[in-house]
Amino acid sequence: MSKKINLFVVDDEVGFRELMVKVIPKTKYNLEVFSNGSEVLKAIEKKEFDVGLIDIKMPDMDGIELLKRFRTQNILTEFIVLTGQASVATAIESMKLGCYDYLTKPARLDELEAVIQKAYEKKVIRKENIILKEELQIKDKYYEMVGESSKMGSIFSLIDKVAKTSSPVLIIGESGTGKELVAKAIHKSSNRKDKPFIVVDCAFLSENLLENELFGHEKGAFTDASSMKRGLFEIANGGTLFIDEIGEMKLTTQAKLLRAIETHQFRRLGGIKQIRVNVRIIAATNRNLVEDARNGNFRKDLYYRLNVVTINLPPLRERKEDISLLVKHFMANSQVTTIKKKVSQEFMKILMEYDWPGNVRELANIVERALIISVSEYITPADLPIDFSRLPAGYSYPSDKMGLNKLLKDFERDAIIKAFRECKGNKIETAKSLKLSRSKLYRKLKEYHIM
Repeated sequence: MSKKINLFVVDDEVGFRELMVKVIPKTKYNLEVFSNGSEVLKAIEKKEFDVGLIDIKMPDMDGIELLKRFRTQNILTEFIVLTGQASVATAIESMKLGCYDYLTKPARLDELEAVIQKAYEKKVIRKENIILKEELQIKDKYYEMVGESSKMGSIFSLIDKVAKTSSPVLIIGESGTGKELVAKAIHKSSNRKDKPFIVVDCAFLSENLLENELFGHEKGAFTDASSMKRGLFEIANGGTLFIDEIGEMKLTTQAKLLRAIETHQFRRLGGIKQIRVNVRIIAATNRNLVEDARNGNFRKDLYYRLNVVTINLPPLRERKEDISLLVKHFMANSQVTTIKKKVSQEFMKILMEYDWPGNVRELANIVERALIISVSEYITPADLPIDFSRLPAGYSYPSDKMGLNKLLKDFERDAIIKAFRECKGNKIETAKSLKLSRSKLYRKLKEYHIM
């Protein structure tokens, strides 16, 4: 046994305590003995015990009462009840109180050690599960956000602060910096975490469609309105509505949004009834809203209403110390290959010198592509896209003669990789999308080491 088990025995009989000190192997256990429950309660406040042996019949505080006291405390110790008077009722009561097992004195040493070992193993598993759960909660809390730089530390701190409120939040950052991840992290850390988190992207919707998405419509509101539709404001009630690329929203819709935020009420399109909601608004943009407001392209009153708390996300080029950690994260969570790969120093050097106009999203795509096409244990610069710009001066790919044939093969390989990814690895669908026969696709997949 590599680790000694921290064990305690509580028994009012001096002879039994002395016997336990004598027979319990010091090579396996760190044993402490106590004469009453009060001594144990004091000791367990200062030290974490793995297993405790508790005598049932004790003056002042018997074993059952001691177990009840332990149950009110958040401790991981597993308990084994020992008694000279076997009682089914006592056994049942002690088990209900969380006792691991119940033995009658005198118990054989080998039997006792076996039960202690099993109790200890249960305690270890419980502790590991608690640690794992905490790690998952932390990971879930920041919604896959990764970073150890001082700038990301400030972002995490701000997320924790704003999550405790229901105030609007404005997230500003370049495309690919993770604005939606920040919004999810705020929601997940708030008291709204069990309510809906709804996303609407203003960049891909016309003005009419965006209003319809936000506020919904009544039956007959327009020609194709054959039934009532609830808007995202209504669906997000109690939770969070994340409005992405709000800088693309038209002024008319901005006015309606501002009224909904200020009054917590709105009307469906074609409706007369005011619908009241409790929704937290988080907005995001890659535009300069101050300049847009100055130029009349964004309402100043809406900007001020949204700008209660602003989170400025740094571009990846301003936190390059996080690149290595991000690469490890993407590789560890990738599902494109089951083969564990490593990153060569040359590959990492290129990543560190690149300017990353597409930010974290671009890095994630580069890592995923490299994992798919890499043919060795290490990911190397040869696994980068052929047009990957700003390579270190003097660097050349392994092939000295690129030639038209090489360019065409690279184009073909990238097209197959893109289709294979979009079809989620389904070879039949990939072949259809590329208008290739299945046999030809299989040859290409093998030729380019994609599978």
